[in-house]
Amino acid sequence: MKKVFIFLGPPGSGKGTQTSRLADKLSIPHIDTGSLLRKNIQDETELGKIAKSYIDKGNLVPLNVVSSVIKERLMEDDCQNGYILDGFPRSIEQAQALEEILSQVGKFTLKDDAMAIYFDIDNELLIQRLINRRSCPKCGTIYNLISNPPKIMDYCDICDTKLTIRKDDNEETARARFKTYENETAPLYDYFKQLGILEELKADGSISEIWENLKEIVFDE
Repeated sequence: MKKVFIFLGPPGSGKGTQTSRLADKLSIPHIDTGSLLRKNIQDETELGKIAKSYIDKGNLVPLNVVSSVIKERLMEDDCQNGYILDGFPRSIEQAQALEEILSQVGKFTLKDDAMAIYFDIDNELLIQRLINRRSCPKCGTIYNLISNPPKIMDYCDICDTKLTIRKDDNEETARARFKTYENETAPLYDYFKQLGILEELKADGSISEIWENLKEIVFDE
């Protein structure tokens, strides 16, 4: 079985939900780049201070800083048996940076130990998913009014908190996000396919159906 998992797919394709499930199933960490940067900033690490200096000016955190943060995380003990990367890489440049990180860490390689899983879904279906998405501001649980509604409308099943709508969960913003994805991230599909590590996952079903498809890919490869 592969040790490094990279989820690819447009916004709203269900990657986040399945990432958490797979991490629990395999007992490996789910490494979310955004959360990792925020933790470094909160803990006031040296890398966190550098990242904050860019964010405070409204600039993107440079790739070399992000790479250093990820490299430090991958060297921790809980990553020795594998991990799932979320939010990185998002471009071919970042994928090349990941290869360099893995060579420096020395535990796994992209070609031999990684699996990139592409969540294949129609954009128009994604539009409907996004505009019907709701999230709990307290515990972070995500719902969808069509495919995964809460038991009581507008309230979280877990903590009974009133659900909220993300500012960018509207049709105009969603279409803009898809355009950005196509321009920047979609080329990774061909990049990983040429490396021979790409698997395609049909992601237009229910959460449980997607999970069953994902298990077939991960455990039967």
